[in-house]
Amino acid sequence: MIQQSRELVQDRRTRTNKVQVSNIPSHVQWDNIKRLLATFGDVHQCDQGPAKSEHFFSIFVTYDSPDQAQQAFSQLNGFEFEGSLLKVDFIMDQGRGNRGSRGNRGTFRPFPYSGNSPNPMRPTDFPLRILVLSDMVGAIIGRAGGTIRQITQQSRARVDVHRKENAGSLEKVITIYGNPENCSLACQKILEVMQQEAENTNRSENPLKILAHNNLIGRIIGKNGNTIKGIMEKTETKITVSSSIHDVNSFNMERTITVVGKLENICKAEQMISAKLRQSYENDLSAMAPQAFMFPGVHPMAMMSTMGAPGYPPAPRGGPATPPYGMYNTPPSYMPVNYPQGPVSSQQQDPSKEQVFLYIPNSAVGAIIGTGGSSIRDMISSSGASIKVAQPNKDEPLDKQTERKVTIIGTPESQWKAQFMIFKKVSFEGYSGPQEARLRVEIFVPSSQVGRIIGKGGQTVREMQRLTQAVIKLPEESQNTQAEEIPVHIIGDFYSSQAAQRHIRTLVTRSQTNARGVGRRGLVTTPPQQTPQPPRPGQTN
Repeated sequence: MIQQSRELVQDRRTRTNKVQVSNIPSHVQWDNIKRLLATFGDVHQCDQGPAKSEHFFSIFVTYDSPDQAQQAFSQLNGFEFEGSLLKVDFIMDQGRGNRGSRGNRGTFRPFPYSGNSPNPMRPTDFPLRILVLSDMVGAIIGRAGGTIRQITQQSRARVDVHRKENAGSLEKVITIYGNPENCSLACQKILEVMQQEAENTNRSENPLKILAHNNLIGRIIGKNGNTIKGIMEKTETKITVSSSIHDVNSFNMERTITVVGKLENICKAEQMISAKLRQSYENDLSAMAPQAFMFPGVHPMAMMSTMGAPGYPPAPRGGPATPPYGMYNTPPSYMPVNYPQGPVSSQQQDPSKEQVFLYIPNSAVGAIIGTGGSSIRDMISSSGASIKVAQPNKDEPLDKQTERKVTIIGTPESQWKAQFMIFKKVSFEGYSGPQEARLRVEIFVPSSQVGRIIGKGGQTVREMQRLTQAVIKLPEESQNTQAEEIPVHIIGDFYSSQAAQRHIRTLVTRSQTNARGVGRRGLVTTPPQQTPQPPRPGQTN
């Protein structure tokens, strides 16, 4: 009888889509919480719950399905997050509604989504990318940007026209951000402009060309071509997939899906193709969740761009092999920025950007730069980071210089991508034969935080080395200096180095946040980070 009661309770738990997550440290930013929750599924509602102390608080989360709630429970319960062991409990519906919905106090909707969206926390960072003829770009942008501005206002999507990239090419890329309906509407408006321009120039055919990552193409085609055939039959269009990759580099492996037919039918086909691509992508993103916690502060999609790719260094031990996604792994809120060349102090640079010094063997410098600078330009374009290789030291003989310093400035996601490409280049081209690169990385931290990183008796740094498998070298506390920042040296392979960098930066950020004080209900008095606003409608890059 007791056993049956236990099974009944367990069955009820697995049928609920609501969980309570407790022991969340008060210093944690909302951005980190939203990313954590969204990795397990679509969050319909998230309310602040009671706080047991001024240092911790809890939240009530309603997922789209019980399966998603079950996954969150199994993955998060007992998980160490920002120095605290999370506790997760199922919330049973007893006819009184959601306990956390009273007054909607503390409700947040982290991702930029329409207020009418049924899934307010569903990520919108899977863009629609299309190819257009270069001589169509002028018509799409319009006089003084009037046409593209009208498209963005009508569709409520963000449209980036990459007119400055691939100078001299016959086609240009347009990236559209937003929810699926808004992206499709923007695409339709662009196609209408292109059709009008084609009629004015007596062109007979105006196809839609969708760019999709090579790893998603198989799911668009389907077994024996059944999926793509079904789309063609339902939309009365002709759809072909290119056999070659559009733009080959470490982070752009896209193939072209060409749709031909009447405008209204093309638009229907686009919606079906985009829905299939998005669903496949989100499935892969969910599989990425167990990996995300080793690298705090990095968007999971940036990790997806490298882990498990053929010919790439392996993913961290124990994690699933995941396909690479180059053009999708930077959400709209992380836009590339042009940086000044040379070292930049933390006081001068954008606080959301990080500066890293990576030391590579001299034998790999040519591979990193490439013929005429082609390789390093590709890395900068693909990662959105500033990358500069230092000149040789004139005061030291060349035969005694074994390594060269590379300065990288960018967001955590840009750092991940740029460093990965450099590690990969060094691994395959920097030595006499392919071998996994273990490089030295140098980051600077406030001198006041060195003691916290080392920990009592070196306990913190030893545990960090055990967890990340990287060598971490800090100056002794006795080596006190008047410098505001102190170098920390990290030696390891790519994933070990990244894990160590992320944990050190998270520890420093957490300590600085705590130093600013804790406010009401255990929340930091500093307001939570807001998602950066996208550029003005019609802005191009």
